[in-house]
Amino acid sequence: MTDRSGIFAGDDPIALAKSWLAEAKKTELNDAIAVSLATVDQSGMPNVRIVLLKEIEDNAFVFYTNYESSKGQELISSGKAALNFHWKSLRRQVRIRGLVEKEDGAQADAYYNSRPLDSRIGAWASQQSRPLLNREELENAVRENKDALGASPERPPHWGGFRIKPLEMEFWADGPNRLHDRFKWEKPDIDATWTIYRLNP
Repeated sequence: MTDRSGIFAGDDPIALAKSWLAEAKKTELNDAIAVSLATVDQSGMPNVRIVLLKEIEDNAFVFYTNYESSKGQELISSGKAALNFHWKSLRRQVRIRGLVEKEDGAQADAYYNSRPLDSRIGAWASQQSRPLLNREELENAVRENKDALGASPERPPHWGGFRIKPLEMEFWADGPNRLHDRFKWEKPDIDATWTIYRLNP
């Protein structure tokens, strides 16, 4: 049994992540939901970028993107990904590694329809991650799609959500003299129970 208390208390790492995120939303100046997403391409070359988390479900972290983008293709191809939250105001991090699942049903439709109209049109107009001749080409594509789709566009088939279902979660809090507190939750598969370790700083 690990000697966890205070901000590390509790056996459910998803609940703990929700708690830390709620706290970060009160202290971060911008985008407490911003999270680094790491993937690998088919050659094994890593990629990392910031995405905005939209929901923490009971067993997954959910965000939305273009399925045909670099990250979308890498997520679909490998079926694995990592996330890292860093909240500078709290001096804490949460690291997540897990399996990928698409959300391209009613939940994705509902989130898409909740977005501002210009963002919904942009999801149609942008061929995300692919070469663009100039800004004018993109703006023309936005105008053309706006004229064609009207005020209630449906969700594009190439745009939707991803769930990251964690197999590993690590919680890190800054400590004096770089003697940080780190706890890791780990399980061999989605349906297994968590094992918890304290890690060296």
